[in-house]
Amino acid sequence: MAGRPVVIGVNRTQDGSIAVACGRTSVHSLQKERMSRRKHHWGRLGDLPDHYLPRLSQLAGPVDLVVEGYSSDEEIANLAAYRAELRETLGLGEETPIVLVSHHLSHLYSAFPPSPFEEAAGLVVDAQGSRVRDFTEPVDLPPGTPGGLLEVSSFYRCSRDRIECLAKQLWDGDWARPAGLGCFYSLLTRMLWPSGEGNEGKVMGLAPFGDPDALGLPELDVRGHEVFIPQEWLDAFAQGAAFRYVTNGASTFKRSANLAAAGQRAFERALARLVAWLHERTGQANLVFAGGTALNCSANGRLIRESPFREVFIPPSPHDGGTAVGCALYGLIECLGVESGFRWADDFLGPDPDPAAIDAAVRALPEDLTAERPADLTGAIVELLASGRTVGLHQGRSESGPRALGNRSILGDPRVPAMRDYVNFEVKGREWFRPLAPLVLADHAERIFDVDRPAPFMQYAADVRPEHRDALPGITHVDGTARLQTVEPVRTPFLHELLTRWHERTGCPVLINTSLNGPGDPLTETPEHSIATLRKTNLHALALPPYLIRKRDEPPVPGEDWQPPARPA
Repeated sequence: MAGRPVVIGVNRTQDGSIAVACGRTSVHSLQKERMSRRKHHWGRLGDLPDHYLPRLSQLAGPVDLVVEGYSSDEEIANLAAYRAELRETLGLGEETPIVLVSHHLSHLYSAFPPSPFEEAAGLVVDAQGSRVRDFTEPVDLPPGTPGGLLEVSSFYRCSRDRIECLAKQLWDGDWARPAGLGCFYSLLTRMLWPSGEGNEGKVMGLAPFGDPDALGLPELDVRGHEVFIPQEWLDAFAQGAAFRYVTNGASTFKRSANLAAAGQRAFERALARLVAWLHERTGQANLVFAGGTALNCSANGRLIRESPFREVFIPPSPHDGGTAVGCALYGLIECLGVESGFRWADDFLGPDPDPAAIDAAVRALPEDLTAERPADLTGAIVELLASGRTVGLHQGRSESGPRALGNRSILGDPRVPAMRDYVNFEVKGREWFRPLAPLVLADHAERIFDVDRPAPFMQYAADVRPEHRDALPGITHVDGTARLQTVEPVRTPFLHELLTRWHERTGCPVLINTSLNGPGDPLTETPEHSIATLRKTNLHALALPPYLIRKRDEPPVPGEDWQPPARPA
């Protein structure tokens, strides 16, 4: 190993992804969905030559180690084919090792080593991870534990020189006998939205519209570090379309919302009990939390406010897409013995921007779009927003996680009552009840929201203070909460300047922020993706610094010549 070590991490599961750690501090990462344009696209053969290599220049140089992560699907049986593809595509010699890391351990390495803590308890909860026979970490299991059982939650004690797995909940994979907190929320989501993947956020947004007591469903059965699903819930899940969220009369909005409310409450309470068990077992003051369930910002808000841990850290990519980073850091630290200095200071891990590619995309604009280079781009964006228009913002390296944090974002005025409906219907093409998140200048966050800490990654919901709710209808959910992102100048200078200018112009330090994508699409990656989103939606403009792109035929403006359609009863 000469010079800076280079470790590639590859996630072959849902939300397929790749990461490259170059030396102690540099990390790049890219999700497959950003290039394939198919949300939650699983990792498969062909990803490296077709999606990753053309986009990430860091893959072109010498490589010291490759670390692969698999889950419970059958792709691990194709190990020989994957390794042959790696060696051929990257030009790896037989002397370059390729190693495996099991799923929950890759989640943990995406959370603890890049966290601000020297010591912490670690929690990983998702629907299903690796099988016992594929574990790459020591864990004390009863003699004779079947090798085919799946990890559904894992509990750790972490320090910079040792990571110890204290316990795991295991499951046999039979959906007729589901177990675990991740399985529960997966079933809840499928009950409401049976098709597609990644609808858990819809459940979380729908829940505040319901009554958690209306259906008489019980709490989950929590026994120490294990969660079991009572029969009453299984009976509800067996009712087919009875709770399905539809608009054709097969169910009702209220019935669907009641199920979501009951499920969200049961999830939050069971998670709180797991966290209390882990705190009692470890005595640690700090917690790191990862796995798909760590995207539940409502539950995260409760953990931060109410758990016995003094500090809680959740990485910006706690889902499977973030495990490529975990694989790369595992390889750097555990296999090469290099102390990692990478910390989650921001989530902008995507490919380095190419100004020439931006210029080329603008030169190739279709006739229905027009581009200019304003002398004051920030001021031009502020004026568009102040006139009630929506503006996409594409700048810098893309976010590695699922939250748009200002580099691939859609911005709007949170004071306009019709703005949320406009974005949901005319731009995102999604359900009317979906909340939109706020950007807020960090210096003003505590005045408007009930928070006592920064929220740079939009990971938890907090109350909008009552005196500000009526003035901010675009970001205040029906329960009075919002999933905020605090903005500071160090990591997001352009965004901070924009928000500062907006505050000076309007007296409001808050903007709407949602992901830059059209209906059913993942977050945009390239300039061409963002320009296509502008064209196919009723987004008004796209800022692609140094350019501002607008439509020759402008869409309607919310609150002026556009009003929302009727909502379901």
